[in-house]
Amino acid sequence: MSLNVLKPGEVAATAGTSGVIYGVSDQPVYDPQSRVNTFAHVNYTETETRTGVLLCINGTGSMNRWAKSLFGSGISYQQMNDEANKIKVGSEGLLVLPFGNGAERMLNNRQIGAQIVGIDVNHHSPAHLFRAVQEGIACAFRYGLDIMRENGIRPNIIRAGKANLFLSTVFADAFVNATGVPVELYQNDGSAGAALGAGIGAGIFASPQEAFKNMRPVETIEPKNQEFEAVYQQWKALLIKQLH
Repeated sequence: MSLNVLKPGEVAATAGTSGVIYGVSDQPVYDPQSRVNTFAHVNYTETETRTGVLLCINGTGSMNRWAKSLFGSGISYQQMNDEANKIKVGSEGLLVLPFGNGAERMLNNRQIGAQIVGIDVNHHSPAHLFRAVQEGIACAFRYGLDIMRENGIRPNIIRAGKANLFLSTVFADAFVNATGVPVELYQNDGSAGAALGAGIGAGIFASPQEAFKNMRPVETIEPKNQEFEAVYQQWKALLIKQLH
């Protein structure tokens, strides 16, 4: 989905190797700590002063890839998702901080590393790890989105391609229930949005509305699991402890 069709109150997200959330504001907002970036949005004009706020998390998909690499080529991402789906919300006490892919801007450029906490070797299985990784990534998105909320981005809908981590029902449900915002999934990815955006810029389409007139969400996921808030608060407490 091209970013030039976003309106204030709408947010786009991707969850690939890195995690990204991009929101649009009709105010010149910025974060004093520079934990997120603010840009003039692509359709910024003198009369519509729209600014875009970008959150980027270096971990996310890299952490999921690392979990897969522990088992070599003997398991696919779909099998990981299926195994994770057998475990209850909260991964039975297993927590993961997915920050092992360099310094994180939203953590004030700290490099705290990835961490797995609460392992019970007599109980936790690979399936628990798969779920805890995806829940940890969802919690990282929530932490970053709360920073965006501090800076005036208060989304009422999040739009994403049904690709990468959003192919996992475990992650999609964790993401929605952690952020508390409905997610619309589209049958495309960033490359499709970039191509349509290029078509708009080249004049192939008369307007963004024409370019996206046939695009409809294939799935809408609503927040419904209130118990995930407790999981997030445990995760956040662990993160704050590491930051101090």
